[in-house]
Amino acid sequence: MGALRRDRLLPAMAVAVAAVGVVACEPGGLSALSVAHTTDVAATAEIQRRHVDVRWLTCTAQYKDEKKAGAVAAVDCRGKTTDGRDITVDGRIARAVDGACVRGDLTAVVGGKQLFRVSGLGDCKSATPSPVKPSGSAAPGVRPTVTVTVTVTETVGAGGAGK
Repeated sequence: MGALRRDRLLPAMAVAVAAVGVVACEPGGLSALSVAHTTDVAATAEIQRRHVDVRWLTCTAQYKDEKKAGAVAAVDCRGKTTDGRDITVDGRIARAVDGACVRGDLTAVVGGKQLFRVSGLGDCKSATPSPVKPSGSAAPGVRPTVTVTVTVTETVGAGGAGK
């Protein structure tokens, strides 16, 4: 059973390491990867703050029209609770602080019922939000990007290891 948990966690850890590496190198704007990662982290924290146990959550982000000033990233998150209910978080992100917060219009639905609709998630007071725009957006011929992130939450019971 321990090998099964490790097999599920290794891909998620690889995505997290890759996200940190790519996010750290993004000058002049937040990439789709950064927006997806930040939304994933902030949405998971808010859902759990509302007493819903998140088993996993996967977010993607894509720029609809990156050539316009003030580009907006569309985010789409899917996941499951520990008791098997579906989680969706969808919306548009207009401003973000990498790893700290997202601002825009986000709606979370758990088990078919709306859990929240907010104009932002996370702590933006710790840093100044930057406009969400793909890095390199001024370059001609740049295409929209789609990025996937995964958050896996695992609870280990007190009944002993390997159960």
